[in-house]
Amino acid sequence: MKEQNFKNHPRYIFGFHIITFAVIIAALVISIISLITAGINLQTVFSFLVAITLGLLFAFVRQFATKNQDRIIRAEETARSYKLTGKEPDIRLTKSQFIALRFADDSEYVTLSKKAINENLSPKAIKEAINKWRADHHRV
Repeated sequence: MKEQNFKNHPRYIFGFHIITFAVIIAALVISIISLITAGINLQTVFSFLVAITLGLLFAFVRQFATKNQDRIIRAEETARSYKLTGKEPDIRLTKSQFIALRFADDSEYVTLSKKAINENLSPKAIKEAINKWRADHHRV
């Protein structure tokens, strides 16, 4: 598997993020054109509602999966922090900072988490500060 780092760690699924999104946008555009050209009738309103529903479904499916993934990461990283420091993670770490720290190697975790708190580092800044990247190939 390819080595993961800051530049290549985002994960996009072509069929989901590109194709599905494009098809939903096309369906929405076509349904709006139908509403304008054919007028308001049962079929055009139904097409419009289906396109809107598909868009909402697309957004919520991703949001639900991301929230679940965040909860799993929080549980894993809480256990990791306890293993490395003997205590719970600092409550001043934001959710985004905490999630970004999962890419830091154990040797950098404690120092980088303190730096994240003291300097209020953004998730991007945390990831850029990592010298030894800890890959996460199991993300959804």
